Amino acid sequence: MLQVPAIKKAKEKGLYVYALDYDPEAVGIPEADEFLCISTIDKEAVLEAARKYEPDYIITSTSDMPVRTVAWVNEQLGRQNDISYKDAFCATDKAAMRRRMEQCGVPIPEFHVISTFEELEAIYEQMEESFVIKPADNAASRGVFLINKQDDPDLKAIFAHTKEYSRSGEVLVEEFMTGPEVSVESFTVNGETRIITITDKKVTEVPYFVETGHTEPSRLSKAQQDDIRDVATRAIKAVGIVNGPAHTEIKVTPTGAKLVEIAARLGGDFITSRLVPLSSGVDMIDCCISSTIGEEVKWDRTLERGSAIRFIQAQEGTITGITGVEEAKAMPGVQVVVLYKGVGDVVPKLESSGDRLGHVIAIGSDADEAEKNCEEALAKIKIEIQ
Repeated sequence: MLQVPAIKKAKEKGLYVYALDYDPEAVGIPEADEFLCISTIDKEAVLEAARKYEPDYIITSTSDMPVRTVAWVNEQLGRQNDISYKDAFCATDKAAMRRRMEQCGVPIPEFHVISTFEELEAIYEQMEESFVIKPADNAASRGVFLINKQDDPDLKAIFAHTKEYSRSGEVLVEEFMTGPEVSVESFTVNGETRIITITDKKVTEVPYFVETGHTEPSRLSKAQQDDIRDVATRAIKAVGIVNGPAHTEIKVTPTGAKLVEIAARLGGDFITSRLVPLSSGVDMIDCCISSTIGEEVKWDRTLERGSAIRFIQAQEGTITGITGVEEAKAMPGVQVVVLYKGVGDVVPKLESSGDRLGHVIAIGSDADEAEKNCEEALAKIKIEIQ
């Protein structure tokens, strides 16, 4: 769903689009000119297709692992890259990212990279009362867990759960950072980075870290935002982005801003496809494609207002009824209400972004009004569970 706006924008610009996905029923297929049933992380298969169809450009939008594929395939074809394959690996592997940021002096949490349960046991005592464990190379909060020592956690089960989501087998164990969390949406052209906006995040209560909403522009103080911009810009330079977008997640801790992680791609969760243009007037998808095809990148703000998204949630069970959707759509400032599931569908435990049920997007004169409009509309929607 998050890739569809990029396909549509490419079509608007007169491009002929091949869409690749391992899912033969992927939602973006009808928007493309041709569909190739190829996994976007199978770089050899993507290279074979590129040699066969000879596209002028190869891009990705909001997914992490295809960033590696695009960089590798472009290098194999001898094409100019927005980010090298080596740097793309760094941007999509949290362990490599932590090591790179440490080398470059970017503020990050204390961390350890492990691959066995015995290694976790060995460092357990030196960790603080609360710490985070996460797979080194996944996204959307999959396998991320907060461990509290006072809860007498089942370490072996937690480690097994997290490692299950790690493609490389590496697991990151790191300091639990407290404080507000934001994402920084930016674009880089020939090494010059422009911060487009800073987005305030809402995340579920521990132990999982699922994003439940975003609001922009950020309402943190100017001093905090200046610190955030500094850390984000340093992280972007450290990871090696020459051209293209970055989605940088940062925690504002009591000792200052620290990098959570950086992605060499557009932000997901409809941040860059909907929230950024609604609040700032900047079309970051257009920026991406314009940069790729050599057009002027239009990154200047033309709007100053607020936008917000809230994700629909419910308890585990089977959906027996949904009410209030039309009422929510009619609320002030509401732009869209979308449900991913319907009556009869099963609602899983909320452990990752894929477990959410839908979303509401709203605007306002500022961030506070956008948030108010969004949450009041969200409150109208009732999900009945059995």
